[in-house]
Amino acid sequence: MGPQDLTRAEGDAMELTCEVSRSTAQHTHLSVGWYCLQGEHRAEILTLSKDFVVMPGPDYAQRFLAGNVRLDKVGSTSYKLSIVAVEPSDQGQLYCEAAEWIEDPDGTWKDISRKQSERTSLVVTPQDQDLCVNIAATKNNLSEGDTLRLSCTLEAQRSDSRQFQVAWLLNSTEVARIDPRGLLVWKKEYEERASLGQVHAFKQSNTIYILTIHEVGLEDSGAYHCSVLEVKAPGNFQSIQTNLSSVLRISVKPIDLGLHATLRSRTVTVSYTQSFELICHMSASRPIEELLLSVGWLFQPNPPTDGYQELVRVLPDGTVSWGPAQPHFQGRAQLMKAGAFSRLHIHSAMAGHAGTYQCKVGVWRTFQGQRTTSFTSNAVGIKVVPPESMLQVVTRESSIEVAGGADASIECRMEYPLNNSQLAISWYYLPPPPTDATPMQIMQASHTGLLEYGAEFSSPTQKSRFLSQRVSSHVFQLRILSASPGDQGQYCCAVEEWRWLEGGWYSLGQRWSGRTRLLLQLPESELHLEKANSSILARHGQEVTLGCLLKSTLLPAARLSATWFHGKEDGHERPLLTLNHDGAIEFLQEGLVGRLQLRRPTAGDLSLTLGSVQEDDAGTYHCQVQEWRQRGNKDKWELQTWALSGYTQLTTTPPETTVVSRICSSPPLLNFILYLPLVLILLLALAGFCWCFISRKRKKGTLRGNQLMELQGAEGIKQT
Repeated sequence: MGPQDLTRAEGDAMELTCEVSRSTAQHTHLSVGWYCLQGEHRAEILTLSKDFVVMPGPDYAQRFLAGNVRLDKVGSTSYKLSIVAVEPSDQGQLYCEAAEWIEDPDGTWKDISRKQSERTSLVVTPQDQDLCVNIAATKNNLSEGDTLRLSCTLEAQRSDSRQFQVAWLLNSTEVARIDPRGLLVWKKEYEERASLGQVHAFKQSNTIYILTIHEVGLEDSGAYHCSVLEVKAPGNFQSIQTNLSSVLRISVKPIDLGLHATLRSRTVTVSYTQSFELICHMSASRPIEELLLSVGWLFQPNPPTDGYQELVRVLPDGTVSWGPAQPHFQGRAQLMKAGAFSRLHIHSAMAGHAGTYQCKVGVWRTFQGQRTTSFTSNAVGIKVVPPESMLQVVTRESSIEVAGGADASIECRMEYPLNNSQLAISWYYLPPPPTDATPMQIMQASHTGLLEYGAEFSSPTQKSRFLSQRVSSHVFQLRILSASPGDQGQYCCAVEEWRWLEGGWYSLGQRWSGRTRLLLQLPESELHLEKANSSILARHGQEVTLGCLLKSTLLPAARLSATWFHGKEDGHERPLLTLNHDGAIEFLQEGLVGRLQLRRPTAGDLSLTLGSVQEDDAGTYHCQVQEWRQRGNKDKWELQTWALSGYTQLTTTPPETTVVSRICSSPPLLNFILYLPLVLILLLALAGFCWCFISRKRKKGTLRGNQLMELQGAEGIKQT
């Protein structure tokens, strides 16, 4: 290849041919490669190997795959390098290099000769940033239903050999895009309109791009731009430059049809399973029969969620589409349209049908077209009254009396059974006066069979003594095993009716029974406890002992059980702990386990010790003591008698504030007192050191003065 000097503009084509020949008599292979020398850097462009395989250099691999760089053998000795569009990186000294290869007997190949051609100097002038973009429309002011045609025109040198990507933007939001390969991509908001043929876009030439919108609507008004991106190659979207057209404003005016819709219903309150109907009356300045109308029904449940949801929509061609948010309306809703009226009929109303309804009427230019205008009616609220509960519970007051230690049964009776419902029952206990009459929940059995105990009856002993059971279709029973004096009081139940509606359980209401008073028959009490009331004042953190002393003599065969109670200012009492007749102690308040200590009844002393008093411990305390004796069966103990102690009023106050406590409670003050002596000692030591230093300095000054006087005196004698 002879030497030459070439100048090419960026994007131009270039071809170089290298003649390679050999005269070796032996069987050899040739390899031919093209290289670009830029200073000391040598870049491999393309190489035809000895195995007749064309391989690109690392810097040219992408362009080789895109077909921009090629190496062809055009004759027996001619090898041509073709670059479709030169780039600034191609600038340099280009040459070809050939090597001759021979195969050794061991099968390996060895180059026996290698030569380079003369060099060609290539200068690439970069193209100017000359891209200009214009946008134009056939008409700037349109009415709803008209057609909008936008053309995007590019002006650039050698435009046919350059690669562009064009996008249309409305109010800075992309509408559609055509890439260098001609692939059209719509934004999501326009995909449906494109599928219906309402919008089109195509590449007319490499410099003209067209966007057409049929049956424009009000949403098509705004500022349009064309955005053009120039890239290196169709498959390489590396940006060269970007340009934006000027703003083109398009105005779409609405068609005034005087469209109006009114919604009404004959009734706004319906009973469960009753039917109701909504009527939407449509009107316009033109006859309704001449318009293509769609009717959509909107629904917002009660209580409201995220605004109105589309329940169902009827298109002008009669197509009915249901909204995905309200599937339970299907099968219960019927749509009818006659002239200017559209009706939505709901039969067998359920609770899920309660809410607010609207109808939305739209006018269409064609059956498959875009809606041009619409009107939403007034809102109509529908209330669905749930089914009435038929539950009736006996409310008569009653009383029962059982022997101490025997089992007691409290009944909760309904007037008649309910066969289509499930019942939940809750049992409540009201302590006898003078305590608060607010009912305390013993337990609750839900309509699904789940059993829960109230906070005051959640201990293992209480759970084992209070049982709820259904003895017939309309009678519930609360069994109290081994009734004790502490069980005396009033009992009642609350029954709640549940019915399976709309795929779930729905409560129809709750009814309360009358109260049943429980009394215990016990022999005259032979237990004598200290009845005198007392009061104790304790500071927080102290330990107090609450007295409960037996004054009578206990028989050797008898045993005692005791329960301590704590009452607060609101009158509500709660048990703290229980000493069973077998000697076991059960703590009924988990938070007090480490602070309560009960004396054993060996000497008739059942006093309670409360440690580390807190503010919440204030209130009244008393104990209830029972006497138990064996009868016949050694494992059977029977309650003989019981007695209550007097009340102890506990008042709590904060710890007394002393000088020491004030100091200890204030870290800054404590630190000041601790470090003050040390600071004073250091200051005194420093002052003593300074005093010694000054004294020594003064003493030295006096000695020097005396010596000077003596010296002056001596000199005076010599002068004489």
